[in-house]
Amino acid sequence: MAGVIPAAGSVSSGNSKFRHRRYTPIADINVTPLVDVMLVLLIIFMVTAPLLQVGVPVDLPKTSAQQVGGKDEPLIVSVNAEGVYLGETKFDLPELGTKLKAVHEEKPDQRVFIRGDKAIDYGRMMEVMGVVIDSGFRQLGLLGEAAQALGKGGAGGTVTPAAPAPAAPRGQPQPAPRR
Repeated sequence: MAGVIPAAGSVSSGNSKFRHRRYTPIADINVTPLVDVMLVLLIIFMVTAPLLQVGVPVDLPKTSAQQVGGKDEPLIVSVNAEGVYLGETKFDLPELGTKLKAVHEEKPDQRVFIRGDKAIDYGRMMEVMGVVIDSGFRQLGLLGEAAQALGKGGAGGTVTPAAPAPAAPRGQPQPAPRR
């Protein structure tokens, strides 16, 4: 709040009826409301940031591998009991392969991460990995939750990189993934 203080040359003695005071406004900025607003915004962003993760709910297995970083956002393929998703869009496996081939034509160096529910059959995960590899992607990784030492509980998303598939020369057929 702005306050008013009497000027240096004001008269304070004598009859109050004839007293004339000059008041000057305080030129300081009150930062308390600014700090209050910033703290509220900080709390709002701290609460909403974890909720902004894009994807389908998947119960990830735990791993002790270190997180892998990269330059750009990878494609996320999620596999759960309801089906296979690219981002949040559900696809059948042939449709997923067509979509991934179109993405690969635009960005051939794009990374692809696969999130698989731990209750999903291993064969189903291998089918999805085969579709991703057949669509031309060579930078493939599996996502899992971080586990504390010796595989005991933990939380947080880390990436377990899969070995990159060898690139075959153009014109030669790509080797089929093992299933």
